Parts: sequence; structure tokens; C-alpha cells
Amino acid sequence: MRKKVTVVGGGNVGASCALNIAFKELADVVLVDVVPDVPVGKGLDMLETGPIEGYDVSSDVVVITAGLARKPGMSRDDLLLANFDVIKAVTEQAAKYSPNAILVLVTNPLDAMCWTAYQVSKFPKQRVIGMAGVLDTARFRTFIAAELQVSVENVTAVVLGGHGDTMVPVVRLSNVSGIPLTELMDKPTIDRLVDRTRTGGAEIVKYLKSGSAYYAPAAAAVEMVESILKDKKKVLPCAVLLEGEYGINGLFVGVPVKLGSQGIEKIYEIHLNDEEKQMLSKSAAAVQELIDVIKPKMG
Repeated sequence: MRKKVTVVGGGNVGASCALNIAFKELADVVLVDVVPDVPVGKGLDMLETGPIEGYDVSSDVVVITAGLARKPGMSRDDLLLANFDVIKAVTEQAAKYSPNAILVLVTNPLDAMCWTAYQVSKFPKQRVIGMAGVLDTARFRTFIAAELQVSVENVTAVVLGGHGDTMVPVVRLSNVSGIPLTELMDKPTIDRLVDRTRTGGAEIVKYLKSGSAYYAPAAAAVEMVESILKDKKKVLPCAVLLEGEYGINGLFVGVPVKLGSQGIEKIYEIHLNDEEKQMLSKSAAAVQELIDVIKPKMG
């Protein structure tokens, strides 16, 4: 039977995501959106290929990009309450029509939206995954490669924590073809790149003025979808529910995981030094603050 991916949200991220999945021939794609006109037109156009392609009813993976995008001066956290209602409604429908699907969340504030989807869907934690670390790592790798004028393919970077200003780029584990970053750059340069990574989304919002990043977020989500559909078992940094790992309990936080056909197949617990533990704890506390705001709305 052919695989099927439903992309919820027909804006720039969702449309780019659907297009990438189609180009890679990973699965049949259905794009759905509640906004009138263009997104619905795109979704309807794809939906009408169903009789030709022979869609089944439920999806293997549901990518959720629906929600409001950031505007200049708006933090991811400002989006919290508005997007909570969107994700709650979307997840209810996804769970109803695709009860065995794996959910990949892209909507911000990412970690809180993952928690919302997990609570609403009642899915096992292996099947609710947030796209953040793949994007954050890609940004860090991009900035490192540009600074050193080397191929981005030779750059390995590790980013942990919540998707926001408190994310934790782990410099100690980042390298270029095995050469530690600390041997290639001085501390002020590394600090500058770390800060740029943390504010990478805001930098793009500043230039676009009326929207946020979508090419890289879509590509990151598709890398995750591909690993799931093809059972590639890639080790990628994703937002997942931690239950004691890294000393964090009951929160979605970005850590390295193995992604395969079952969703999250393994969580890797890296040994962190005291400074890294402190930064990760601060990041988790920022996620907890968001959960405390939306928890009463769960009803």
C-alpha cells in the first residue's frame, strides 16, 4: 500500500513541505488548511488526485504546520495562546481520522505545541515529535561553514533544548571533519555564532517583515518524515517527551533521537558538563513556563 502524508497548514511552510515530499516521491500528499482561498485551493487540488492515485483514508504521518507565523518584534512565546487553539483542534481531527499516524509538529512555540498535541491525541510518546533541532542544527552548521569557508557537509553540530532563545548549541560536541570547533575559532567568534543560531528565526523575520522562515523548516520536517517512512533510523535532534532523561520530566525538549518507522525508537542521553546541564535546565524551565500558561486551558 502506498504511504500517505497529510500536511496540515497550507502556508509557506506547509506548501514547501508538501512540495518537497512530492519531489522526493516519499508518499502521496494531502494538504489541508482552514484559511479560505489559496491554501484550500492547493489542498483541494492535491485532494482531487486521490481518485487517480488511490489514497487510503488514514495517513502514515501527519505534519502539522498550521497556526499563526511570527511578525517582527513578536517572540515565539507571543504565539502561544493563539496557536494553542489551532493545534488542539487540528490534533483532535488528526487523531480521529489517522489514529495510527505519527505526528510531526512544526508550529511555534514548538515545545508547548508538542505537549498540546500529546495531551489531546493520547498517542504514545513515540508518535508525537517536534521539528526544531534539525532546523537549529542546520542554522548552526551554516554559520560555522560560512565563517570557516568550508563545506557545510563537513560540519557536525549539536543543538539541544527548547526551540527558542534558550536553545543550547553544544560547542564541545561540534566539529569540522572531527576537528573540534574550539581549535578552529576563538571564543568570541563561537559566542557570536551561537547567538546568531539562537536568534536565527528572528533574523529572517526581520528581513521578510510579513512572515517567517519556511524553506529550511520545511526541509527539516521532510528529513524527519523521510527517516520515518523509509525506516532510515537517522539520529536527529528532535523535540520529544522526556521522562527523566537529562533530569527533565514531563516536558518536550530537543535531544538526539533515532527516527524510524515506529517514530522515536531511541532517545540518546549525552553526558553533559555542568555548564551545559545548567543551560539545558534553564531551557527546560522556559518550556515549563509556557506549559503552565496553557495547562488550565486543556480543560
